[in-house]
Amino acid sequence: MPLPDQSQFIPHIAFDSVVFGFSKGKLKILLMEYHATGWQALPGGFVGRTENLEDAVKRGLFERTGLNEIYLQQFHAFGDVARYRPEVMKTILEANGYAVPENYWMLDRFFSIAYYALIDHEKVDLTPDTLSDSIAWYDIEQLPELIFDHGKIVKKALQTLRENLDRNLIGGNLLPPRFTMNELQAVYEAILGEKLRRTSFQRKMLSLDILERHEKLFTGKSHKAPFLYSFKTH
Repeated sequence: MPLPDQSQFIPHIAFDSVVFGFSKGKLKILLMEYHATGWQALPGGFVGRTENLEDAVKRGLFERTGLNEIYLQQFHAFGDVARYRPEVMKTILEANGYAVPENYWMLDRFFSIAYYALIDHEKVDLTPDTLSDSIAWYDIEQLPELIFDHGKIVKKALQTLRENLDRNLIGGNLLPPRFTMNELQAVYEAILGEKLRRTSFQRKMLSLDILERHEKLFTGKSHKAPFLYSFKTH
């Protein structure tokens, strides 16, 4: 397979995606491992010359997760000179068997537009890209070292997610369509990285007027059955 041609893509612009999922009480993100390097990174890519930026991000995520409907939020642009490390990209390409010309466009300096995504951990069909050996979920508290400034991108994404948590969870897919208050609290605790008082949390969530209450979830003792909730759509 030939190297990607610069005529197909906008030079100096890339995107990186911090993909959040929630499973078994843990907040996780998707990471790829580049072939024959042991280097791990966020899923990302380049923008086609006739492609909208957000469409490029959605394409990249669809190719790796199999999902079309993904909650996306652009949160920052990264362009520090320190992120320019052409020797890293050259090594990645050569590890995949490419002969890399000296002035190849992918070795240039790139500005990255960063997005975060909230997806249902259970619905994903993970597929590595052409340069990677694997793509997998990692606990947010146990991330390996990442290439370039990807560790900084993850920290900024988590900070932004926390600052806009109530709004993001309504549009996101970290919970099933109907959930208990305990399940909602578990997601908040995983994202915030701290335990919350049950009564205070429930009072706050009900006061926000973002939840609709449904029938109880009967699993045994009826007097202890919790109510189910969904996010209001208006």
